[in-house]
Amino acid sequence: MNTAFISIGTNMGDREEFLKLAVTTLCATDGIASVETSSIYETAPVGVTDQPDFLNMVVRVETVLESLELLAECQRIEMELGRVRTIRWGPRTADLDILLYNSDRIESETLSVPHPRMRERAFVLIPLTELAPECIDPVKGRPFREEPAMHDDGVKLWKTAEEYAGSRQCN
Repeated sequence: MNTAFISIGTNMGDREEFLKLAVTTLCATDGIASVETSSIYETAPVGVTDQPDFLNMVVRVETVLESLELLAECQRIEMELGRVRTIRWGPRTADLDILLYNSDRIESETLSVPHPRMRERAFVLIPLTELAPECIDPVKGRPFREEPAMHDDGVKLWKTAEEYAGSRQCN
């Protein structure tokens, strides 16, 4: 069984509903045994700032899927939820990024793990370290909670994992 951490973000329409649909669809995906959710955080957009604020969370999945199979499933879910890729870092209904896959280091044309910008993004690090406080960066060999971006005060708790749904057993 493989353990992967996936960030989910949305800033269009009913943001909470898009998060729920992404988690529910992950849970219904063949080869995914469980999904555990972090709390939901609200953050200002990065890159293109003239757009609505995002809701972000991180999920831990237990899966038999290989990394590229999991990537394909994440992209399928984005498409099912209406994601259209027009502007880089622009508004989106759903964005699912694989942050970590076991403690693997993966570099391919379609997938980089650990996610190349995750260390800079408090909206990723805060929910990640909530789910896995001792999670070690496979590149740097130190806990993600030690990254300077963890101290970004622009990440606001929106709804706790308990209020949201918590862990789910799938299939």
